[in-house]
Amino acid sequence: MKVLRHIGSVAFVLGLFTAVFAGMPWYVMVADNPVVPLWLRIAVFCLLGGILVVLATLALEQRANKASVEKRLTTQSDRTVLLMNSDVLPSRKITEILGLVQGHTVFAVWLGKDLSAIIRLILGGELTEYTEMMGSARSTATERMTAQAAEMGADAVINVRYMTTSVVGSAAELLVYGTAVKLS
Repeated sequence: MKVLRHIGSVAFVLGLFTAVFAGMPWYVMVADNPVVPLWLRIAVFCLLGGILVVLATLALEQRANKASVEKRLTTQSDRTVLLMNSDVLPSRKITEILGLVQGHTVFAVWLGKDLSAIIRLILGGELTEYTEMMGSARSTATERMTAQAAEMGADAVINVRYMTTSVVGSAAELLVYGTAVKLS
């Protein structure tokens, strides 16, 4: 079912881009006696070309970022900093409070997944696209906070808290913070 939904999302995005990037330029170029002046035609092609370049570079950046995150997670599977959402550690004593540490990220889903989520919103059920997005955001933000605590020489981060807000459309900001401490 997920594969079928993904195929539908890709078909939607391809149809949209074909209409915008091929249909509109074709109409501008072959219409009989077009009202659109030459300078505007050039501007339209520059605009569309710019969008294509931005999309291509974003895709390449995301691919490189995903590979580096996966590599970092596999090499750092042994976490040296303990994370706690309480301020009391039953078996250990806090010897030094190092200060506030935080991790922050903003995540969004691509248009195809956003369309799938909108349809699921109408039909009902879990919005798995957003669930996966928020899980990735939590992992990234927690990893950044843990790295900051490790740089400070912390043994643990206590009082760990997560905050999330909607930024724009399907983009969500996630902040995780806590107090870095040394343990006995």
